[in-house]
Amino acid sequence: MTVKTKRSDGDRLLAMLAALDNPHRLRIVAALAAGGRNYVSQLARELGISRPLLHLHLAKLEDAGLVRSQLELSADGKALNFFEVNPFHVTLDPAAIAAAAASLTNPEP
Repeated sequence: MTVKTKRSDGDRLLAMLAALDNPHRLRIVAALAAGGRNYVSQLARELGISRPLLHLHLAKLEDAGLVRSQLELSADGKALNFFEVNPFHVTLDPAAIAAAAASLTNPEP
């Protein structure tokens, strides 16, 4: 049995910054923020990227807590995986970075 531990503020900041360190993922967040929740196939068409590539990017964003997904059945019985942006706010200034660095679970020596 695996127990998922809560991430520290520093770990969460690193995950968020790593997730946003890609132009495709920035465009995904922007599209979801502007248009609201959307399902994978439609989002892939709107962004002009393949569904497998989109799934990889969405997984990274979801792992960082920036988006969430919900599987739903359409009227014709197809499974649609909808994604939407989780509300978030990040302050990056020297004090916030120092506090995040102090809370890292695996600090560098």
